Amino acid sequence: MFKMSLGRKKSDKSLPVKVITFDSELEFKLEHRATGRDLFDLVCRTIGLRETWFFGLQYEDSKGILSWLKAEKKVLDQGVNQSNGGCVFMFYAKFFPEDVNEELVQEVTQHLFFLQVKQAILSMDIYCPPEASVLLASYAVQAKYGDSGDVIEPGMLANENLLPQRVIDQYQMTPQMWEDRIKTWYDDHKGMSRDEAEMEYLKIAQDFDMYGVNYFPITNKKSTELWLGVTSMGLNIYEKSNKLLPRTTFQWSEIKHISFDDKKFTIRPIDTKSPNFVFYSQKLRINKMILDLCVGNHDLFMRRRKPDTMEIQQMKAQAKEEKQRRQIEKKKLAKEIELRQIAEREKHQLEQQLMQLQTEMRSASEALRRSEETAEIYAEKSRLKEEEALLTEHKAHTFKQEMDRLRESHIKTEKEKAELEKKIRDAEFCVVHLTEEKEKRAAEADKLKNELLFARDRERDATKKLLNFLSHSVAQYSMESLSAPAAGESPSFESDLSTCDLIVASGNMEQITNEIEKNRVEYLEKSKQVQTQLQTLRSEIELLKIEENQCVLDIISGEQIRAGETKYSTLKKLKTGNSTKARVAFFEEL
Repeated sequence: MFKMSLGRKKSDKSLPVKVITFDSELEFKLEHRATGRDLFDLVCRTIGLRETWFFGLQYEDSKGILSWLKAEKKVLDQGVNQSNGGCVFMFYAKFFPEDVNEELVQEVTQHLFFLQVKQAILSMDIYCPPEASVLLASYAVQAKYGDSGDVIEPGMLANENLLPQRVIDQYQMTPQMWEDRIKTWYDDHKGMSRDEAEMEYLKIAQDFDMYGVNYFPITNKKSTELWLGVTSMGLNIYEKSNKLLPRTTFQWSEIKHISFDDKKFTIRPIDTKSPNFVFYSQKLRINKMILDLCVGNHDLFMRRRKPDTMEIQQMKAQAKEEKQRRQIEKKKLAKEIELRQIAEREKHQLEQQLMQLQTEMRSASEALRRSEETAEIYAEKSRLKEEEALLTEHKAHTFKQEMDRLRESHIKTEKEKAELEKKIRDAEFCVVHLTEEKEKRAAEADKLKNELLFARDRERDATKKLLNFLSHSVAQYSMESLSAPAAGESPSFESDLSTCDLIVASGNMEQITNEIEKNRVEYLEKSKQVQTQLQTLRSEIELLKIEENQCVLDIISGEQIRAGETKYSTLKKLKTGNSTKARVAFFEEL
């Protein structure tokens, strides 16, 4: 809640006043002689509202009856209920526009209407079809959260007040099922600002039969209980059990004069041949409120059919400039988001390339380590072969010395000579065998030396290739980073800003204006799509409907939908082919 205190310092002549809107509380100190106009203007200045003709201050008098504060009378002279020495007022929309898109100019006006209409739908003061309530809930979520869908956790929407309780009770659906359908619509609203979402909400809500209707209990000459509906277009007469479909209607353009005498209310038609339209209310105070609403709605009805005043023209021009500025900022933001996404994609690609280079470098380092280990193994084997060759050579030398010694020995007997010759032959055989073994060992040693040299060559080649690969990859990455801006593939945000400013400065504002003018045509196309989606959702949830939980208005609305009737087609039928005289007669016969 927002609280604000304005006015003079507290004194004996000051009156504490609290004004409540749907999103704030304002506290003031008023003089006892202050009029309703003084308080109303103070509230409007505080919240920055210029379209003041739609709104009024509502209060509860000492008898518990809701009334609208009169502008010219003093606040304390209007029977305002004072609790704890202060007065409480509600700042509400008193009159409704015929077309919200054309008449609501200021964002603060649109926001106040959005909050009031939303509250009326959720509290079931305005009947809303179930499928339309899901669509409206999605716009309400967009207005509150924007595109921050990531902050909406599962179950969060189900815990918020987004759907009328009457709709929830009519279907065998869990909160999660409703949430899924709301999020489906919500995902379609991406990129929509708060004021755009609220305006779309109001565009849909204004087509509801009970939107903008102030209902009052009345009777005709036969004492039949009926409802009088005061709207921006005129007066509607409803049966007691049906607030959706009026039985007859009178436009403001057909009414010349309005007056009342006690509980009798008389409306004089422009057609002098037609009888007066007379009805009766239960209390004089109700007639006063009806007269007040009739006069205000009639004034606005006539005002809409005249050229806009300078004030309205100025507000519309400012709103148009603000909308154009926001369109430009929205495009800049979209471009910035696009550039940021491109930068993030490039960053992701570079990270992947870096990871790939690191993987390849680790593989090359592992290959180099294995090559070094293999070279060490070959070197060890070569050393062992050399030692074996030296040992074999030493054994051969020993046997040769022994053979020489045996040859120099003088064998005196033939046996010793024969044995000696045998030993000599054995020694010669051993010498030959050892010589062959020595040559074999020497050949193996040479082979191992060659393999060791080849392994060292391979190690040097692998090291050289790794260094060349790393230097080539880093150079290529640097060249790609340096050449990207020069090629014009990803222009900087600063250049985009200067380009956007140049477009605006060079006279392309007319193009943006033309795009705004096309919104009405696009809205008609979008409306067809919305109707198709609503029909689809209606068919989906129809099977889950609990028939016994339906109220009278649900049944009437269903019949109206099946017949293809709308709020406007119903009013058109009531006016077509029936004169004012015939409608007055019909009202008296009800």
